[in-house]
Amino acid sequence: MADEKKKSDFEKAYVAEAETFRDSIGTMDNTGTRKWVFPKKPKGKYTNYRRLVSIALLIIFIVIPFLKFHGNPILKFNILDREFFIFGQPFYPQDFFILTIGAITGLIFIILFTMVFGRIFCGWICPQTIFMEFVFRKIEYWIEGDRNKQIRLDAQPWNAEKIRKKGLKWFVFVLISLFVSHLMFAYVVGYERVLEIMKEGPVKNYDNFLVMILFTAAFYFVFAWFREQVCTLVCPYGRLQGVLIDEKTINVFYDFKRGENRAKWKKGEDRKAAGKGDCIDCNQCVVVCPTGIDIRNGQQLECINCTACIDACDEVMEKVGFPKGLIRYASEDEIKKQEPFKFTARMKASAIILIALVIGTTFLMLNRSSVEGKFIKPAGSTYFEKNERIYNSYNYTLLNKSNKNRIVTFKIISPIHGEIEVIGEQNKINMKRDISTKGTINVSFPSKEVNLSKQNIKIGVFDEKGELIDAYETYFEGPFKMSL
Repeated sequence: MADEKKKSDFEKAYVAEAETFRDSIGTMDNTGTRKWVFPKKPKGKYTNYRRLVSIALLIIFIVIPFLKFHGNPILKFNILDREFFIFGQPFYPQDFFILTIGAITGLIFIILFTMVFGRIFCGWICPQTIFMEFVFRKIEYWIEGDRNKQIRLDAQPWNAEKIRKKGLKWFVFVLISLFVSHLMFAYVVGYERVLEIMKEGPVKNYDNFLVMILFTAAFYFVFAWFREQVCTLVCPYGRLQGVLIDEKTINVFYDFKRGENRAKWKKGEDRKAAGKGDCIDCNQCVVVCPTGIDIRNGQQLECINCTACIDACDEVMEKVGFPKGLIRYASEDEIKKQEPFKFTARMKASAIILIALVIGTTFLMLNRSSVEGKFIKPAGSTYFEKNERIYNSYNYTLLNKSNKNRIVTFKIISPIHGEIEVIGEQNKINMKRDISTKGTINVSFPSKEVNLSKQNIKIGVFDEKGELIDAYETYFEGPFKMSL
C-alpha cells in the first residue's frame, strides 16, 4: 500500500512538473519575451556522426550545381524559363503530372519516416539544422567561445572587445549568406549564368542583383537572429509531427522510470535505497539543447532530435559509473511498458501506399515519351485541292526530351492512304536535344477518299529505326458531300 502511494505521489508530481513547460515555448518566458539560447558545445558519439553527415551533405550541396550529366545540369529548377532538370533528365510543363506524383511520393515517405523515427530528419538532414549547428554555430564558438563566454559577452556593455567579436561574427555571417545565395541562384539559372552576371555587374543585371541581396538578407536574418525559432514557430514539418508521432514512434526520450526521482550526485551513496533515480540533475542535457528545452519533461514540440542531450547525458553517466542510455533513441511504449518497437497498422498502410506510388512513378518515368509532338491547324485555315488530292496544313511542335539529338519522320497512322509533305524541310526532321522544333506540314488524301467535311486522323512520329515514338490525334477538313 505504501509503495502504491509512493508511486502515485511520484506520478502526480512528475505530471504536474511536466505540464508546466507546455504553457510557453522553450525560447520565451511567461511574458512572451525572447530568451536567447546559448547552447554548450556538444561532443560525443552522435555529434561526431552528425558532423560527418553534415560535411557530406554540405559538399553535395556545394558541388551539385557544377555537375552535369549528358551535358545537362544534375539539378536545375528555373521556374521563369520553365527549365527543370532532375539527375540530368529534362522535365517540361507537360511532365508536371509526373513531378506532382513524385512530390506526393516524397511527402508520403516523409510521413512514414516521421511515424517511425519522429523528427530525426530535423536533427540530422534538415538544411536549417546543418547550417545552424555546423556552420554558423561553429563560427560563433570560434569567435565568441563556448556557452559561458557567450553569456558573459552578451551581458557586458558595448566595449572594444564586444564590438570586435560581434562585428567579426556578423561580417563572416554576411559573407556566408552571400555565398549561399549565389549557390542557390546557380540551382535556378545555372552556374554559368551566375558567373556571367557577376562579371557584367549589378547595373546591367539590377533585377538579379536585387533578388540576390534580398535572399542574402533573409538568409542572414534566419541564422543570425531568428535561429531556432524557425523550427519552433515556422516550420510546417514541426507542426505535422504532432499528428504523426505517437507512443510507438522512436524519438529521443528520457527514461523517467530509471531517472526519477532526480537528485544531486553524492559519492558513495546508495541511490536506490534512498529512492533516487539515475538522473543526478546536472542539467547538462538542458545547456546543450539548441532549442532551449528540458528533454526530461517528455516529448515536446521544440525537440528536433539532434542527440546533443544523449551525448551530454552519456558523458555524465560514464563519469559517475552509471549505464549509458538514460536519454536515448526509444519509443514511449519501450520506456513505459518495456515493449519492443513494432510496425503499427498505420505504418503498414503508409508503407503500402508509398510502395504503390514508387512503382507508379517509376513506371511513368520509364514510359515517358522521349519525343512529344503536336500538330495544330492554323487559326482560320481551311482545305485546298490540287491534283485530285485534298490538302490541310498543320503547324507542328516537336519537343525532344532525350539527352541526344534525334532524327524523326512523320507518317499518317489512320487512315493509311494519307501523305505528309514537310514545308521547307526534307522528310526527315533533325532535332537537337532539350530543344523544341517547329514547322509546317501539309497532309493530303485522295479526293475520292475524303467523304466527310471533318474526320479524325492520327499522325505518328517515328524515329530513325522506323519505330513509333509518339502519336497525335487531330482532324482533317474536306468539302461537304451530300449523301444520296
